[in-house]
Amino acid sequence: LILQWLVNLKTDTKKSHSEFSCEPIRLRMCQDLPYNTTFMPNLLNHYDQQTAALAMEPFHPMVNLVCSADLRMFLCALYAPVCTNYGRMSMPCQSLCQRAKDECHKLMEIFGVAWPDDMECSRFPDCDEPYPRQEDLQTSSEPTDDSSMTVQRDYGFWCPRELKVDPDLGYTFMGRKDCSAPCPSMFFNQQELTFTRYFIGVVSIVCLSATLFTFLTFLIDVTRFRYPERPIIFYAVCYVMVSLVFFLGFLLEDRIACNAVSPAQFRASTITQGSHNKACTLFFMVLYFFTMAGSVWWVILTITWFLAAVPKWGSEAIEKKALLFHAVAWGLPGALTVTLLALNKIEGDGISGVCFIGLYDIDTLRWFVLAPLCLNVAVGVSLLLVGIVALNRVRMEIPLEKENQTKLVKFMIRMGVFSVLYLVPLLTVIGCYMYEHTYRSIWETTWMEENCRRYHIPCPYKVEQTGRPLMVLFLIKYLMMLVVGIPSVFWVGSKKTCFEWASFLHGRRRKDGVNESRQVLQEQPDFAQSLLREPNTPIIRKSRGTSTQGTSTHASSTHLAVVDDLDESKASSVHSKASYHGSLRRSRDDRSDTMAYRGTEERSFHGSMPRLDHPLSTHSSLHQIDDHSRHSSQRDVSEAPPTLITHGTTASDSRVAENDGTSA
Repeated sequence: LILQWLVNLKTDTKKSHSEFSCEPIRLRMCQDLPYNTTFMPNLLNHYDQQTAALAMEPFHPMVNLVCSADLRMFLCALYAPVCTNYGRMSMPCQSLCQRAKDECHKLMEIFGVAWPDDMECSRFPDCDEPYPRQEDLQTSSEPTDDSSMTVQRDYGFWCPRELKVDPDLGYTFMGRKDCSAPCPSMFFNQQELTFTRYFIGVVSIVCLSATLFTFLTFLIDVTRFRYPERPIIFYAVCYVMVSLVFFLGFLLEDRIACNAVSPAQFRASTITQGSHNKACTLFFMVLYFFTMAGSVWWVILTITWFLAAVPKWGSEAIEKKALLFHAVAWGLPGALTVTLLALNKIEGDGISGVCFIGLYDIDTLRWFVLAPLCLNVAVGVSLLLVGIVALNRVRMEIPLEKENQTKLVKFMIRMGVFSVLYLVPLLTVIGCYMYEHTYRSIWETTWMEENCRRYHIPCPYKVEQTGRPLMVLFLIKYLMMLVVGIPSVFWVGSKKTCFEWASFLHGRRRKDGVNESRQVLQEQPDFAQSLLREPNTPIIRKSRGTSTQGTSTHASSTHLAVVDDLDESKASSVHSKASYHGSLRRSRDDRSDTMAYRGTEERSFHGSMPRLDHPLSTHSSLHQIDDHSRHSSQRDVSEAPPTLITHGTTASDSRVAENDGTSA
């Protein structure tokens, strides 16, 4: 009977309260009272009579058994108070409350009903008057359209019964505890949601393909991508996981981000919050952790770029800091993720089907999403600009070989284009978050105004500004969250990658030399050296690190023969330069000492290379022979045409080399 009465009551209640006014009493317990109109919300903050009737159900046995003559009037004074003028609230006296509680206390214990805390007698005025008072009855009247009887107040948001959740879950929605947002979305209809989900699914597949291709290219030849470009690989790995989570959210639809409908408890589908949903928690951990880690790896990429461009660190010198890079790139996002788990700030996203943070909690969005991303952008852009300026000054003020000039410009362009392709989507995402952060309160007020009658909750009073979010805003946000990972494929998009994949698919492995970009960075001259060098003095190219794969880049291995006497002949200068360039070509070609010796022996045998007289013609870092052998290998520079000195090696006598057992 009670359920049937509730159904009838719900049918009779055809509208909610846009402006709370006096309304007829529909509560069965409160019929035939000295007054017949009431006002909602009541003294116990029930926003309509339907909710008040549900709260009064435990007291029905005590009222029917008439444990106290004052209990029925006291309950009606709380659940259906007399309608009075605005600004004055009629409350029952403390004596009425105390008599009802004392007389019905034992019967309530029998039925297992406790006296509620919000009905404690100490809350009411200390008086001894009947309820309602005479002045209350004089101001009370039948419901009318007279504006003087209309009470206009802004009661804020009241959580509808359909959106209430269990108190132990710790949910919060629009400032109300034990409440959650409707799922799948409170702003968009089903048609818009379907289009958005398919859009996210397609973009996630594209991002997953691009980032996975980058990572697999790295696995084919791990020696190709070394520092300073190695962070791009880890950046791609991060967005492999991000796009994978979005793709799974597209496949699973609402099953992860939303709680199931419960018709028996009059509950609709609501957004998942907190860590009680294990699948939602896992989605959040992966998505948030790798999103933040990808941003940190981009900052580390700019740091390695800075170290290679400004202080001229080599690959091995930068690689020694790899442990520190990994600790920062994985440690900071991990700490933020654990903090959010401890704060229980996880929220389901009914639009994309994943779980993230800051979707309904603006403070969490501000401090755990916007602040880290803005900080990373500021640091990364600063280091990037410093590196570009340094390399541009080197290119403009120091004469490089034409081939190295081209490689350096190409590397600067690739780094700049990659950074632009990363920064534009990331800044767009930040802009979307800031726009959502600014206007979310207006969207929520508009939603409450449009759905207050549907949920039977107080409608907002005097709404000054209304607005709804644009679907294109959310489309751009999800698009840029995934597109930001696609630029990683730009770094591996070259003919060399095609050749590597072709060799891999045919079962062949091709070993190449040092990466061109890294080689140019390591072999470029030091800017400070170029400003202090004497005219007509060869530039010493150096890098702070050791060489890899047979390429000598350290200062000790590329030391040049400097002419001590400025009055030396022109042929001697030509010989020194030719010796330097020959030693570089010899080291790049990874020729052994034995082959170099044989070449000089043959040229000496046929008389094609005359004897050297100048002692500085021998390269200090390549020849380790005794004084007698070095003295016997000297020839007169003026007698020899410089074009014949092709490799910067001494043409020592074959007999001396055989006797000493040393190579050139």
